[in-house]
Order: sequence, then C-alpha cells, then structure tokens
Amino acid sequence: MTFLDFAEKVIEMEKRALTQNEIWDLGKKSGYDKDLNTKGLTPWQTLGTSIRKDIRDNGNTRFIKYEEDTFKYYLKSLPSLQTNTINANNVTVKKTKDDNKYDEKDLHKYLSFFVFEKDKIYTKTINAQESRKWIGSIWRHPDIVGVIYPDWEDDVLELSKDIDSYGIKLFSYELKKELNSSNLRQHYFEAVSNSSWANEGYLVASIISEDNDFFEEFKRLNNAFGIGLIKISLDDPSENDIIFPSKYNGNIDIESINILSKINKGFKDFLIDIKSDYKNVKRIRGQYDKIYDVEDLYKKQ
Repeated sequence: MTFLDFAEKVIEMEKRALTQNEIWDLGKKSGYDKDLNTKGLTPWQTLGTSIRKDIRDNGNTRFIKYEEDTFKYYLKSLPSLQTNTINANNVTVKKTKDDNKYDEKDLHKYLSFFVFEKDKIYTKTINAQESRKWIGSIWRHPDIVGVIYPDWEDDVLELSKDIDSYGIKLFSYELKKELNSSNLRQHYFEAVSNSSWANEGYLVASIISEDNDFFEEFKRLNNAFGIGLIKISLDDPSENDIIFPSKYNGNIDIESINILSKINKGFKDFLIDIKSDYKNVKRIRGQYDKIYDVEDLYKKQ
C-alpha cells in the first residue's frame, strides 16, 4: 500500500475532510499502517507531502484540499462538502500574508520545513553577529547550512569510514525576501561567495520575479556557477519549489570550512554535530533548526 492508497482508504472510511495527522492516527488505529512499507520516524509528514505533491502535480489526483482549512484533504469521489472544497483544478482565492510584515529571518523556518520534508536535510541557522571579524570577503556567512546523512546500514557505515566515502552532503542557503532583475546579480554572487565550502548552494526567496529576462539571466548564472533557486511560500506548502537545481560540487573548499569554524561558534557546533551524528545516523541528536508541523507553520493568520 502506498501513502496515497492509505490516505484514500482512511478518508473513504471517515467520509469527511481530514488533516495529515488525523489520517495517520485513524489509519494506524485501524491497522492500515501494517500494509505500508515505511521506516521513517515521521510517517504522517511523508503522508502529507505525498498528498500535496499529488494534488499539485497529478492532473488525475484523487484528492482535493478543503477550502476552509488548507491542510484538510478530501476525495473527489465522495459527495461534495457543500461549497467548502476547492474545485478539481485546485483554484481558490486566498488571503496571503502581507509582504511588508515579515523579514528575511521569518523565512528560515519555512525553508527548514521544505528541505527536511523533501530530502530530510537537517538545517542550522548561522548567526553572523556571533562571528569574530576576519580579513576577507564581506560575504562570508550563509544564512542557513544543512546536511544530509546517508540512509545506510551499520556495516556499510563502518565500511564507508575505512574507504573515506562518507555519503554526507553539505548545503548552503542564502535567503532573501525578494529577487528581481535589479538585485539578482548582487545576491547571486553573494551566494556564490559563501557557498564554496558546500556540495550544493541555493538562493532562497518568497517573492521571485516572473519576468522572462530574470529567468534567462538566472539560467545563465546557474549554468556558469551552479547556485540554485528555491521558491518558499508563506501561505501554502504545495507552492514550495526548487526552480533551478543546484549543481553538485564534489570539490568542497575545506579551507573555507576551517575559517568559518574559527570565526563562528554556530558553524563549529554544526560540524561537531555532524561528526557525532554520523556515528549513529539512526538516532540524530544534533542541535538543528526546529521542524514545525505543517498545521502550525501554515496556520491561518
């Protein structure tokens, strides 16, 4: 049974709109989880991600979102819940957050949610104010750093240490409130400057120009320097997206890692956590950014 099959079975049984947590709890209570092939620690999040991606990407999706609560889901095949469901094209008029009432730092928890939900990347916010002064580029600190641990068996993990093939990926994220043609190059090269230590680097924004010239320029920069682009939504998790993937860098800059570790305690702690958690990737204990539950993160204002 897939997560989508699991959700369909539970909603069909209840005949009402349900949140991802409600779907999971009710399905588990009925024993449906025994037919799922999952080892994840947060299966309700995987279930919610599966439904949202299916609604967004599958023209023949079985599911619809419940208009009065973005995070309740229902089935097209069931009788309509009066006028409270979004139509089959998933179009609705919704109130968005006021663009002038949030700062770049407010995007951090949304990015952490997105990359953890998508790829199980553990993130850590880097506070530049904690850093000692250092001669060199003014663009020294990424806003957020991240790590992926390999999903390997214990014997494979031990072998990886012997052959120096650890399977860890490091990420760097530069967050901006808005990206457009007038500020793109400045922000892009800021991300280039502070991402040389990572395997992948990204520019992240909640407001991104839809101008064709902007996307053509970003495409050229992405081809030349590899920094990707992520769109973060403060209103709907299904709108989060990687617009341009980052190009993988297999030759990370160890010297930059060393400098960051010297001048910023948060980054040094990040490296310490990685070293410790790699010994037991089945039980991650590092001090990473909190991952909010989707209902709390995207609750109506």
